[in-house]
Amino acid sequence: MQKLGFGEGDRIRIRKETDSGVVVYEGIVMPTVSKNIVVKLDSGYNVGIRPANTEIEIIDKAGAIKEERRKVETAGKIETRLPILSILSTGGTIASKVDYRTGAVSPQFSTEDILEAIPELGAIAKIKGKVVYSILSENMRAEYWRKLASEVYNEIKNGAEGVIVTHGTDTMGYTAAALSFLVRTPVPIVLVGSQRSSDRPSSDATMNAICAAKVAACSDLAEVVVVMHGSTSDNFCSIHRGTKVRKMHTSARDAFQSVNDTPIGTVYYDASDIEKTRIEFLQEHKKRGEQELELRDRLEAKCGLVKFYPGADPAILDFFIEQGYKGIVLEGTGLGHVSAEWIPSVARAIKQGVPVVMTSQCLYGTICDRVYDTGRDLLHAGIIEGEDMLPETALVKLMWVLGQTTDMGEVKRLMHETIAGEIKGRRVKYALSGFAGTRAEPAIVE
Repeated sequence: MQKLGFGEGDRIRIRKETDSGVVVYEGIVMPTVSKNIVVKLDSGYNVGIRPANTEIEIIDKAGAIKEERRKVETAGKIETRLPILSILSTGGTIASKVDYRTGAVSPQFSTEDILEAIPELGAIAKIKGKVVYSILSENMRAEYWRKLASEVYNEIKNGAEGVIVTHGTDTMGYTAAALSFLVRTPVPIVLVGSQRSSDRPSSDATMNAICAAKVAACSDLAEVVVVMHGSTSDNFCSIHRGTKVRKMHTSARDAFQSVNDTPIGTVYYDASDIEKTRIEFLQEHKKRGEQELELRDRLEAKCGLVKFYPGADPAILDFFIEQGYKGIVLEGTGLGHVSAEWIPSVARAIKQGVPVVMTSQCLYGTICDRVYDTGRDLLHAGIIEGEDMLPETALVKLMWVLGQTTDMGEVKRLMHETIAGEIKGRRVKYALSGFAGTRAEPAIVE
């Protein structure tokens, strides 16, 4: 590509002759192994252009662009104080790039790389960055949550007015729930990721990051939330409470949805003028300065999540107990059921001091083991109803609760107490028509 007079990172303008006339493209030159010229447009999308019948103008060399970005990031800071925002990177697609030799995506971007890729962040806040982990999110584990919580705590303690955690999307819901219990925060803690890496076409990384920064730096929120695309278009992101959010699609950009809850708010994105990107809150939330900063990072990692299915052998549950697990969350059917042959194993686990929490595979709705005989038998055995908690949220909460106490009565009390917005209870009913097909938020009816 250097033979054409430009290289990766340069900003160019291409005039391309087509059958329908001349088309003009302008953007940053991206790496490619093909013979096409790949340009990242200002919209964030990539376009591949065949060199034939083109006129190419170099607007800025890469070094000049970096200097201009530096000027943008520092411009006006003497006259206007920008909020201090910490970005903690753990890896994932938003902090990944393509290895053009193998075609694989791997977490390689440092926080500085992210800031360079999204210079608009410098106009929103004074950015501090740190790499905590550089892993794919399936490699996340409980001890990593503890370290991450400690890093978040320290950033806030040292003056950060908002914290962004970049994270892989596959297990982001687990980490969001963990931070919700581990850190009591007076400022926004925002988890953000992307479904498609920044050097792929239709990447959602830039928009998600800018919307997350707006929430973290400019809103009055003081909770742990996830900010991700709210539709398949580049028009808004949704703000999801960290204990009520789930990845509901493998690859769609609007994969994240609030379950048994509405999103806390919406960030309306304006790519032409970042200052016009605005936040609209849809429900009550904790406000800045409403609570004192507190790190509550004791966790019992040896807890399991067991999915019941027709014909499942109760020996599965027995195995977890024999292996020394301290708590179990069951994903039961419907209102919270397992087969009758599982009940002796549930009772045995509870008698041995291992709390068992029931959640539902249905996701939407509330556990109620008082309707059918099996449910009543589970209650008699000592099962703890997980209310309307997501199974993964219930798992993380049980880890946290067992980090605070091993008294069975106190465990049950805390599991039924709303600590971080994880339980909405039976106050609202959720209509399934809302999320079917369009994956939009569930409609709420009183």
